[in-house]
Amino acid sequence: MTQVPVAEGVFTWPSDSPRLLGGRCTECGTYSFPRSTGCARCTSIDMEVVELSDHGTLWTWTVQGFPPKSPPYLGDTDPDSFEPFGVGYVELEGQIKVETRLTEADPAKLKIGMEMEMTIISLGRDDDDNEMVTYAFAPRTEEATR
Repeated sequence: MTQVPVAEGVFTWPSDSPRLLGGRCTECGTYSFPRSTGCARCTSIDMEVVELSDHGTLWTWTVQGFPPKSPPYLGDTDPDSFEPFGVGYVELEGQIKVETRLTEADPAKLKIGMEMEMTIISLGRDDDDNEMVTYAFAPRTEEATR
């Protein structure tokens, strides 16, 4: 089965160590994600593509407890088969806060300030029977921090 990114240019793929692809202003150093053609801080158009950090801290979070509207939601829209999922902002130190899906949806296992790491998750299959994948952040495990 072929894995394809849900959108091109959002993260490195295929990759054993995928990274989000952001932008960085060469004039003032401000980061953007997703990438933009101009800097929101100084209005420069001199932006470079950069790989963002693959880990950070959970800045805030919530649990999506009902199916979002489709489109743009990709997934089964049957309310009986919907599974809640975590969403939040992860701060990539020295770079930017990114909005992200979380691999964890149990409120007892999520805490503001906890260490997170990027991973790739499946969103299901596209019309060509490819597996669509996207980025998400997962709580860092004891093993991952050693």
